[in-house]
Amino acid sequence: MVKMLGIVNAVLLIGVLVSAAGVVLLVNLGGAGDYVMRHLTSKPLGTLPPGFAASKQGFQVYALLVLGIGLVFLGLGVAASMVTAGIVLLGIGLGGFGVTSVLAIRGEVETARGHKG
Repeated sequence: MVKMLGIVNAVLLIGVLVSAAGVVLLVNLGGAGDYVMRHLTSKPLGTLPPGFAASKQGFQVYALLVLGIGLVFLGLGVAASMVTAGIVLLGIGLGGFGVTSVLAIRGEVETARGHKG
């Protein structure tokens, strides 16, 4: 039982940290989003030019994607003690992850087509 609580706590901690990172990037808290865009997402990746995440809209989609991942972990951790709340968080996280994944893929394809033409 003690080992299981440790795993649940670890999952909750991961969920909190990843969700917090998503929120910090989404609202650009302390200029964190601008910093990441300037030093990471706007840089070429080898021979590939910067992609969708180099735009403000694309960066927000990816920040929401990170938040969705965090909510999935939070949902899994919370479900150990509060099943309904955990399932709700898990559903929101998975739904958000699905929608933002589609938006990110679509944005990356449009961005890549723009670089070719």
